Amino acid sequence: MTTVRDAAPEGGTRGRDLFDDRRFRLLFLARSISVLAAAFGPVALAFGVLDLPGASATTLTVVLTAQTVPQIALMLFGGVVADRISRTRLMLTAELASAAAFFGLATMFVTGHAPVWGIALLAAATGIALALYYPALTGVVPEIVRDEHLQTANGVLRLGVNSARLLGMAAAGGAVALLGAGWALAVNGVGLVVSAALLAALRPTPGTGRRRTSMMSDLREGRREFASRRWLWVIVLQFSFVIAAMQAAFGVLGPVVAKADLGGAPAWSAILVGQGLGTLAGVFLAIRLRPRRPLLVATSMVFAVALPITLLGIGAPVYVVALGAFVTGAAFDVFGVMWETTMQREIPREALSRVAAYDGLGSFMFGPLGLVAAAPLADAVGAHHALLLCAALIVLVTVGALAVPEVRNLRAPTHVVDSRALTSG
Repeated sequence: MTTVRDAAPEGGTRGRDLFDDRRFRLLFLARSISVLAAAFGPVALAFGVLDLPGASATTLTVVLTAQTVPQIALMLFGGVVADRISRTRLMLTAELASAAAFFGLATMFVTGHAPVWGIALLAAATGIALALYYPALTGVVPEIVRDEHLQTANGVLRLGVNSARLLGMAAAGGAVALLGAGWALAVNGVGLVVSAALLAALRPTPGTGRRRTSMMSDLREGRREFASRRWLWVIVLQFSFVIAAMQAAFGVLGPVVAKADLGGAPAWSAILVGQGLGTLAGVFLAIRLRPRRPLLVATSMVFAVALPITLLGIGAPVYVVALGAFVTGAAFDVFGVMWETTMQREIPREALSRVAAYDGLGSFMFGPLGLVAAAPLADAVGAHHALLLCAALIVLVTVGALAVPEVRNLRAPTHVVDSRALTSG
């Protein structure tokens, strides 16, 4: 089966032309509203739990672990299901299930009856919903958008997601302060219901038409598709270390240095805002770039992730670190758009969600270890030196990935690199 569908040259296609397609408009709105709503949940849940009588950091860790473990553990299951049934229906079901869980959490906090076991149970339900949603999302885009428009579509979707995330992050803290954690969680639930309604307005995407086999057979088939492409598993392996280093640097070590040397929360917020603004700029660059060797360009962008981490490690001023974070945000989005587009072009559609699940599982498998190792590493060598070690790890594994010929030499289809495709987004 060919993995690149017949298509005419992209020519004058621009990002805004995609909105002529009603189905893409609905997907764009559903995804953006879902991310906007989801920005409220983590803030509200964290402060809601910490405000419980007798709660501590351990209590919050229990709740977040309950949410994260099923999301990772069931990711492969979500990929199998998404390759069997309509992906839009699965996304809709996941959004409604997550909304129900957030409404349950909201009720607990508003009424004041919020046992930790109940919060953990509903948090686990949101994790299960995410495990179903994300593999389906990767597979649904090429069912709606023609192959020659995939990169532009992925970029435009990321523009909506990044804008929504920035808006949500700006509003979430104020919502929790003004309304309370319970009502802020309800806002999350309402947004997910709206997203589900938009997905329902999409005509359900057809199933892949695969012959039904056992769950284990489907998993083995997905693993074969994943393992047979060296460029794929090499970059996933690279990102398992990159994500671990980022979790340590941005989750623990960066805030520690910001508090000790840069002025605390306002400085750290400025750095995160810089990164967020960079993601918006990166989308426009990603839409326009049409390299002949997309993974060579995309993987090279990962070097920029080490920049703000290095700047924090050497004690640079906050505005310099924020500029470095801007570069990281832009580069990371260029990588993300090219990576998603390459997977969607190169992986057979009937296996795409399972391969995406292996990608997600592999990329994030060391993330928790990065968080766990950050504090002992800082105690052993100091936070600044620990940051420099994280940056060095990112550079080292990126060099290793680029040393693999399949990563450097994978070529985009001819019609994608046609010079006429270099149009504005």
